Parts: sequence; C-alpha cells; structure tokens
Amino acid sequence: MKKTIVITGTHLTPALAVIEELKKNPEKWQIYYLGRRYTMEGKRTPSPESKILPAQKITFINIPTGRLQRRFTVWTIPSLLRVPLGLIVSLYHLAKIKPNVICSFGGYVSVPVVIAGKILTIPSLTHEQTGVVGLANRINSLFVNRVAVTFPQSQQFFPKEKTVLTGNPIRPEIFNSQKPLYNFTRRKPQIYLTGGSQGASVLNQAVWEVLPQLINSYNLIHQCGGHDYSKLKGKYQNLPKTTKEGYFLTDYIGPKSIGWAFNSDIIIGRSGANTVLEIAALGKSAIMIPIPKTAHNEQQINAQFLAKAGAGKIIEQKNLSGPTLLAKIEEMINNQRKYQARAQKLKQRINLDAAASIVRQLQELAL
Repeated sequence: MKKTIVITGTHLTPALAVIEELKKNPEKWQIYYLGRRYTMEGKRTPSPESKILPAQKITFINIPTGRLQRRFTVWTIPSLLRVPLGLIVSLYHLAKIKPNVICSFGGYVSVPVVIAGKILTIPSLTHEQTGVVGLANRINSLFVNRVAVTFPQSQQFFPKEKTVLTGNPIRPEIFNSQKPLYNFTRRKPQIYLTGGSQGASVLNQAVWEVLPQLINSYNLIHQCGGHDYSKLKGKYQNLPKTTKEGYFLTDYIGPKSIGWAFNSDIIIGRSGANTVLEIAALGKSAIMIPIPKTAHNEQQINAQFLAKAGAGKIIEQKNLSGPTLLAKIEEMINNQRKYQARAQKLKQRINLDAAASIVRQLQELAL
C-alpha cells in the first residue's frame, strides 16, 4: 500500500536528494512539500522549491508562517504575527493529507509543520545539515521522533535516544554533467561562481570589476541570483561578442544542469553546508566567501572544512574585491594539481549513502 510523506523546510538541496531516493519506488510513496512561496520577506522572488517541485509533479503547498528574527526590521512584528497562522494552516493541510510520516529539513517554515504533526500524532524526522545547530531544529527536536545529523559533533545538541548519524543527502544530479546550458567556444579552465538561489551582490560586483581579465583566461559560469539578474542581464547585452563567448550569465541553474556547472575546475561561492559538502563529494577545489555574522559563525566553520583539508581557500567578505578574487583564482589554477589531490582525498570521507539512510529511517517511522 502506498504511503504518504510530507516534506518541509527551507534547505531544498538535501530534500531533493531524499525525493530522488523516494522516487526509486514511486509505487510506495506519495510526496507532498509544505514550504515557502517566496525566498525573503518583503520580496516577491519565488522560492526555488515553489518552481522546481511542481515541475517534478510534486504537490507544493505554501505555508504562510513567520519567524523569530535576529535583528529588528520593519518585518519583525508582522513576521511574529504570522507564526500562529503558520500553525493553523499546517494543521489544516496535514489533517487533509493524513501523511504517514513527516520529513523536515529545518528552517523557520518547518517548525509549524513539525509541531502540527506532533499535535496530530504523525511521526516525524528532522535533518540537521550543519555542525552547529540552528534554532529551528533545536525547536523541532522537541517534537520529532527522530533527528538525523550530518556530523558526529551535532549529536551532542539532541536527545541521544532520538539521534542517528546519517550524513548529508547528496543530489545525484551533481554527478551528471551531460546537460550543458551553454557551449563555450574556446577550451579554457572553467569556473562556476554562485551566490546560491538568492544570489550575492558582493560576489556579483567583484566579478564585474575584473570580468575582462577573467574571460581572457577562463570560461565563467555566473549564477547571479534573481535579485541582480535583471540589472546584470542588461549590462551583459552590451558586452563584446568575444566576452560573451566565454561568459554564461544566469539567475538560477536547475537540477538537470547543475552537474554541468559543478564540473568546473574551480567553484566559487558562499559556504552553506550543502554547497560545501557537495563540492567535497565531487572532489573539487573551491574558493569560499562565507556570509559574515551568521548564527554561530556557521558559514565560516563550513568553509574551514574545505580549507583545513587543503581543498579550498577562504576570502573574508570584508577583503573581497575583483583583484583579490582574480589573484586567488590564478593562484589555485597555477597549483591545481596540489588542490585536486587534496580534494580527491577529502572526497573519500563523504558518505554518499545518506539519502538512502534517511529513507530507511522514514520507512521505519511510517510503519
């Protein structure tokens, strides 16, 4: 008999990996996703999950909830007022769907879903991607039946009897480089620069400071995010043809082509846990620019995971500029064999069976 699962959370990358694992037995699972419609409060940029999942024929349901903010903004009070609404809406949809199990991937949107599941006695699991634990999963751990963690050091933050070490689910698509979005005309070292789905203006600015020098020596895939795309696309149209031949600008790279982007000589970006672990799983070298002042200095710690292994370099955001980025790229390309050897060694430490391990846990809970 087919079981029904509700997946929730703001960390889409590991969720997609688990979804792919569930799809290996489509006759066993009916999948729903309860998530956020927009990436940020006050912005109308659609979230990746609201675009990707319906295209994969997975029912996506918006949960209009709020969150506890770390600094006061014009959205702080309206956000807090939406917290009860999120719980009510979650109760309504869970009562209607009647899932056998809930799987959470953290973030503020997962909290009302997990609590509503507890109220309705639906078994649940939450997954923690990082070595430092966020507020959402600290709350979720009080209500779920099981907590899956990526790193052994995370186990200390959760009840021992609930916690299981699974590793971080890795999307299988990153290993497939057969669907390029752009064909570069000249063979040069390839660089993939990404600020994630939302983009990072400081990274985009640094790239454009030295774009002619970059394209002179490298082919560049630039995922700039939705916020800056319209502005940069206009500037792109005015570039010389020779520059365009070595430069691919896009707001977002979907699952079908993400492997093509990751199949680059150097990856440059932020240092979220999923990005860092996917780079490590591929045995790639990287330049990380951590977001400053994240909770518990999370991104800095993630970046050090690559740097300490000798597979990557860190540029502090306060020191980021076009020239410093270009110099770091040139240093890594000139010593590529050294970095690649260390990256391949780190690759051996990454558990590629994490998604299957989490699905086994879900199967046990759903019985």
